[in-house]
Amino acid sequence: MTTPPRLIPLLQQFDFARKRLTDRMAGPLMDSGNGVDVEVGPLSDEEYRWEPVPGCWSVRRRADGPGPGATTLVGAGDWGRDFAPSPHPSPPPFTTIAWRLVHLSEMLALRAEHTNGGHRLTRDDYRVAADAAGAITAFGSAAAAWREALLSADDAALDTVGYSRYPYGSDPEDRFIETVWWVNQELLHHGAEIALIRDLYRARQY
Repeated sequence: MTTPPRLIPLLQQFDFARKRLTDRMAGPLMDSGNGVDVEVGPLSDEEYRWEPVPGCWSVRRRADGPGPGATTLVGAGDWGRDFAPSPHPSPPPFTTIAWRLVHLSEMLALRAEHTNGGHRLTRDDYRVAADAAGAITAFGSAAAAWREALLSADDAALDTVGYSRYPYGSDPEDRFIETVWWVNQELLHHGAEIALIRDLYRARQY
């Protein structure tokens, strides 16, 4: 199927943001932003779950229960992601790399499934990665699934309201091209946050 012309720049943006975040987490090199490669070490488990301030939300062993201000741990398996239903805590808690990366991967995987899959998965079906390497692998799989969902959309699908039935956003009320744009901005801003926390972790000893 031919990719609709108006989807092409959004795909290119997604691919750029996905690669930049993956390289920033996994190394050994990342683009500095001006085309120069910079060495970067792989994300460690300690850094993945590092809590730079008190009261962070993160991923936790289910047996330990949710963190401060959270009411539950969402996800499948022995680990879960801190969560509270609306109304959320105010001000919002600071979230770790682990929380942000799992949230991003869960969103991509579930949106893909609710676009061209069985439309059944919930947050409690998504397996939460306890370690950095597992989380990076899960992000890659989720991003690939979402990209496949994008490539399944023709020009009419981009204007179809509810083409994505993802139940944790406004997707059922939005045209699909609006959902595609929204996912890109989620990837861009959470990717930037993860990069900043990596910088803070590296500089914490100074």
